[in-house]
Amino acid sequence: MAETPAHEATHPLPSGERLIVTIGVMMAVLLQVLDTTIANVALPHMQADLSASQDQINWVLTSYIVASAIALPISGWLADRVGRKRLLLISVVCFTAASVLCATATSLGEMVMFRAFQGVSGAFIVPLAQATLFDINPREKHGQAMALFGGGVMIGPILGPVLGGWLTDNYNWRWVFLVNLPVGILCTLIMMRFMPKTETHRRQFDMFGFVLLALALAGLQLFLDRGEQADWLSSWEIRIELGLAIAATWMFIVHMVTAEHPLFDRSMFKDRNFATGMLFMAVTGVLLLAGLALLPPLLQNLYGYSVLQSGFLTAPRGVGTLISMLMAGRLTGKIDARILVGIGVCFMGVSLYMMTGFAIDQPSQPVILSGVVQGLGLGLIFVPLQSLAFETLPAKARTTAAALLNLSRNVGGSVGISVVSTQLVRMTQVAHADLAHNITEQTIPTLDPTMLQTVFPVAGPAVLAYINMEINRQALFIAYLDDFKLMMLVTFAVLPLLLLMRRGNQVGGGGPPVHMD
Repeated sequence: MAETPAHEATHPLPSGERLIVTIGVMMAVLLQVLDTTIANVALPHMQADLSASQDQINWVLTSYIVASAIALPISGWLADRVGRKRLLLISVVCFTAASVLCATATSLGEMVMFRAFQGVSGAFIVPLAQATLFDINPREKHGQAMALFGGGVMIGPILGPVLGGWLTDNYNWRWVFLVNLPVGILCTLIMMRFMPKTETHRRQFDMFGFVLLALALAGLQLFLDRGEQADWLSSWEIRIELGLAIAATWMFIVHMVTAEHPLFDRSMFKDRNFATGMLFMAVTGVLLLAGLALLPPLLQNLYGYSVLQSGFLTAPRGVGTLISMLMAGRLTGKIDARILVGIGVCFMGVSLYMMTGFAIDQPSQPVILSGVVQGLGLGLIFVPLQSLAFETLPAKARTTAAALLNLSRNVGGSVGISVVSTQLVRMTQVAHADLAHNITEQTIPTLDPTMLQTVFPVAGPAVLAYINMEINRQALFIAYLDDFKLMMLVTFAVLPLLLLMRRGNQVGGGGPPVHMD
């Protein structure tokens, strides 16, 4: 049976109702996206209250990431089975309830369990919201809809640390979770009243494929999240997690190719725009989340800014993102979307090149300027890329496609954070060795021999400690610059992928719609 063509909206709404539904689903998106980073700055306070070690408290983040990654791929199947509106309402209610439970946790075990519950319930929100925005808007409004959606997805991780730091400093770490309660209630009421229902479809569930994918994602996320703490492959835990990820991924690919009813429709991956969009989205995750993992510690540890100040210095990145998303939303459909994405990639590369020129004693202006340029690039990449990826897919595939795109972004972000963190440690050691090698008697002016006899026995150890501290500081700064250079090279390396994509404003009616099994 033929499905609705990808370029037709399945549930167009009057403009007034469309605005209200958009507000509701975007509130839900902000709820979920903020919580991916808002808890990070509160970890030291949680560690003290919950009597946990540094290694143990990291499970508060790991449990959320792993649970979300495992649940995300089945968004499409669940939406078909129970209906998109009902599933989104259940997700928001459960996410809000899990947030309240996290705020009341009295032990590390409770917190990890509640965070895992929060991760599972929140995993469905973003793909369901994205598919809803596509459905309630006519095709000519898709670019603007994705600009709004992208604003929430991109701004959330940037605002999270700022809001989390402010709440923790002025109130208590528990308010990081309690702040979700009023937003969740309002969001639920709006969607109950105005969100349109969608048809349900009974679709066979591929349990074996889901188990394989869950094992692969869990193994990969644990490997990436805990690898640096456990010294990578020198630990049996990390070896097992990597082996599990590789074996389960291989078995899942074979199962996808050979199964009669696989977890995902194989025709989706034959769509050139969608398959390339997944690769691009993974790189976007690397640039967005890895950059956010690097910049705040750099500002706080080497430039001496507070948590709140570093949050405000990264905020211009969000301003640039909003500006370019609004522009891209209006230009998508009028200009070849591949050109917009290419310009965005170039902006990203230029901003990272600017960051490789940071000085260790510079003012804040270069940080702000490079952040604005990077934000402009992210917005120009995200909005037209979403339109390109969905352009030739049928309406029925939208929820599953949105889930896979978000999964690609999350996995890309996890890989990016892991790589830049490991590279930071390794390059710090290399730079320290290079700098220390040049600190010799010939490079330091010789003191008066009488000074050596009288002063050095007392002040000498302090002088040596100060020199070593300065070498450590310089080495760490050099390692940050090396990480920015690595990200810049990755950014420019993905530009040729655009050649694999079809022209955005020609594909909507250019070929037959894809059919679903």
